Amino acid sequence: MFHKFTKAVAALALTTGLVTPAMAELSGTLRIISDMSNPAPRAIIEGLAADFDAMHPDLTVELEVVDRDAWKSQIRNALTANPPDVVNWYAANRMGPYVRAGLFEDVSDMWEEGAFPGLESVKGAMTMDGKQWGVPYTYYQWGIYYREDIFKELGLTEPATFEEEVANCQVVLDSGRKCYSIGSKFLWTAGGWFDYMNMRTNGFDFHMQLARGEVEWTSDEVRATFANWRRLIDMGAFVDDHQTYSWQEALPFVVKGEATAYLIGNFAVPHLREAGLTDDQLDFYQFPKIGDFPMGEDAPTDTFHVASNASNKEAARAFLQYVTSVDVQTAINGPDGLGQLPVNADASVADDEFIQQGFEMLSGNAPGGIAQFFDRDFPAEMASVGMEGLQEFMVFPDNLDDILNRLESARKRIYK
Repeated sequence: MFHKFTKAVAALALTTGLVTPAMAELSGTLRIISDMSNPAPRAIIEGLAADFDAMHPDLTVELEVVDRDAWKSQIRNALTANPPDVVNWYAANRMGPYVRAGLFEDVSDMWEEGAFPGLESVKGAMTMDGKQWGVPYTYYQWGIYYREDIFKELGLTEPATFEEEVANCQVVLDSGRKCYSIGSKFLWTAGGWFDYMNMRTNGFDFHMQLARGEVEWTSDEVRATFANWRRLIDMGAFVDDHQTYSWQEALPFVVKGEATAYLIGNFAVPHLREAGLTDDQLDFYQFPKIGDFPMGEDAPTDTFHVASNASNKEAARAFLQYVTSVDVQTAINGPDGLGQLPVNADASVADDEFIQQGFEMLSGNAPGGIAQFFDRDFPAEMASVGMEGLQEFMVFPDNLDDILNRLESARKRIYK
């Protein structure tokens, strides 16, 4: 039994009684393995498990929280040997290996029967081979978070074009600061920079063609992406030795004003606030336009899935309904919870500056399309090889030809 409630979910329980879709009384044990290991997400999943347990007196919920990065290599074994009932994972292409291996339960019948009202717009992210394999529970925007107070000090405004971005960066450098913080020790942050440079240079459709292995890494289009990126690298725009820092370890450069901006997801905002930055000091803007293409965005979507060999599928399916219901979606995605965007269209978007900006951008200014992120849109092996190359490029840009040839060889091998 669970007795720990988060502030957001406990408040919800007191005010709404956690009204969820009607379902049969549940019994037995529901085993959940979650990778929500950072402090705020961990509090949320512990609260969800506690509340779902409390709602069903004859059901015992057992929760195991594992390290988020470690889970990426553990999930297959977990789903194969003594599988849990429910697991966390990611939407779109990242589901593919586990769908093809028969490790995720097909829950298309629930979608068809209307078990997830308000989720119609995100159905595509859960669809492969014409079937649905789980539910999303949160998503969030990426973009450039910057020191608004330093921009004002330097007389800068939010750039709309890449040329304005470069010009702003030169002013920042002339002031003795770096333009961007980044911690690329664990590679994926470099993937974020490539996503935006490529989507803006060549468009969302080309970016997804590359993710599907349909175009060559040595193409002129991809080289143009790296040429634009190199303009910033050659300027000295990024903090030094970024390959030695995790993304969290690179946050102090922004907090201290040694770097003015960070291309990152909205999950960084609570950390920046906790470090002392106020909303008067911090702001956000959409990655600026380069080529004449509709703007595409990274908006990674996190998901829950039922294991195909789950022991308590009835309770697992009920948990999917519960976690996507309106009240729960509103609570867990608010500023006291994940600080992200609810996937249920009927849920309330939190009255938070950055969550509101993300909602407005994704709903009104992302006509190109929504990507899931480099290590989710590309097959796992290609993503791993690719991100190694991207980080290497940021440190040794003269190695570009070798990097692209390596990635092209990997493409030919992986996309057979």
